[in-house]
Amino acid sequence: MKNIAVVGSQWGDEGKGKIVDWLSEQADVVIRFQGGHNAGHTLVIDGTTYKLRLLPSGIVRKNKISIIGNGVVVDPWALLDEINEIQLKNVVVNENNFIISESANLILPFHKEMDEIREDAAGNEKIGTTRRGIGPAYEDKVGRRSIRVMDLRSEKNLDQRLELVLSHHNAIRKGLGKKIFEKQKLKKNLLKIAPEILKFSQPVWLKIDEFKRQKKKILFEGAQGILLDVDHGTYPFVTSSNTVASSAATGTGCGPNSINYVLGITKAYTTRVGEGPFPTELKDDIGEMLGVRGKEFGTVTSRKRRCGWFDGVLVRQTIKISGINGIALTKLDVLDEFDEIKMCIQYELDGKKIDYLPASVEDQLKIKPIYKTFPGWKVSTNGVKNMDDLPDNAKNYIYAVEDFIGTKISSVSTSPEREDTILIENPFEI
Repeated sequence: MKNIAVVGSQWGDEGKGKIVDWLSEQADVVIRFQGGHNAGHTLVIDGTTYKLRLLPSGIVRKNKISIIGNGVVVDPWALLDEINEIQLKNVVVNENNFIISESANLILPFHKEMDEIREDAAGNEKIGTTRRGIGPAYEDKVGRRSIRVMDLRSEKNLDQRLELVLSHHNAIRKGLGKKIFEKQKLKKNLLKIAPEILKFSQPVWLKIDEFKRQKKKILFEGAQGILLDVDHGTYPFVTSSNTVASSAATGTGCGPNSINYVLGITKAYTTRVGEGPFPTELKDDIGEMLGVRGKEFGTVTSRKRRCGWFDGVLVRQTIKISGINGIALTKLDVLDEFDEIKMCIQYELDGKKIDYLPASVEDQLKIKPIYKTFPGWKVSTNGVKNMDDLPDNAKNYIYAVEDFIGTKISSVSTSPEREDTILIENPFEI
């Protein structure tokens, strides 16, 4: 038995959905362990596109169990909409193949409103959230006042929990000159959908223990990139949860020894959505070309992504922070038409060279990238499935990336299609 955690090694949008879907063919169970419906995964299977936000990528495969862990914050209405949407594409979602942790915290309408109020009031200091209430929901979780899936079982308990959380939120809303949020209508709406949510609810930690005893292969699926981790990312321009691989244990209810291999998904260049530092960002024609060729628009928000050259310093750092054993390199084909390709191998900060991203956002905004330049290959790699079929310059770039980051590249993705993947090393077979 081997269990694998999949995480993004950059700022997200690395192509985790496709890789997790591709790996899930060999897995028995696929589990989301953090984030919310702010992070989207796009899968292209036999010409059909699936855009997932909360549902784990394994849901599109038959005979797999998909789980939303306790580390995920769940907008129950968004989840039900997503289930209905994917069922229209003939994907089965029922109590036999889908489980929600009874301990998962809910995103409620006042969380979304608070997210919007804060972003609008922040002006130039805005974080660049997706305005879906993820941050405020995590705040209530840490503040021990949130509503969890299990709270939907009892009207009396739900009433008490809503009273507690709304006393906090309404005090803030009053201070900001906003209308207070009424409890009764929200309670009525929650009780209306409660049966649809609760039918999927189970103690996930217990199910994982059962799966382990049955020797099932488990795939732990992260939502955002490590550079958005609330502790290890470009704080404060981060998400509100821990996105590193160790969160797969806390976000599902199993020990860290349950994870045997950590796979880092890494784009062959770099992108970022929202505000915050981005050392290799290109605000020129090359950056625009990367965005166009890579179709760099968010799955959830359709926001245009900022684009830049591959930052080897950052990826090497996230590999160490998250204990990554192997890299799945994605979107190599996006680089096909460039005359030359650059990789950041060092930074300059106040006239000094450094080989890591400093923790201070002030320093992060000041650093300048130092590049190594590689000749482009000017040949299509789209759909290539064998390393030997790649042009020499493409292979040289891959080997240079591997050598610099100090971690094995286990696969290379050459298109959004599931099968267009060069397999070098199968994590399930190591």
